[in-house]
Amino acid sequence: MRNTLAVGRDFAETLALRALSWIAGEEDLLPVFLGASGLSAAELRNRAAEPDFLVSVLDFLLMDDAWVIGFCDAAGYDYTVPMAARQALPGGAETHWT
Repeated sequence: MRNTLAVGRDFAETLALRALSWIAGEEDLLPVFLGASGLSAAELRNRAAEPDFLVSVLDFLLMDDAWVIGFCDAAGYDYTVPMAARQALPGGAETHWT
């Protein structure tokens, strides 16, 4: 497994694209993602490379531990990598409430 706690933006965007590919390949999950994003399949293809859209892909993936585990197991990442990637993208800085 690849374990990366601090990742750069390029890696984070690449990981988000891989996550999108994984989501698209999950027949039960793709309709959930399309419904949550409000996009059609055609719009999904057109927006796949947009950084703001990639943020939403990781936000969606991180909503459910089972999705994170499924993606990481399929892609060979440590379970902490999607969150580290999300933190590397705009708006992803971890909030500390203390």
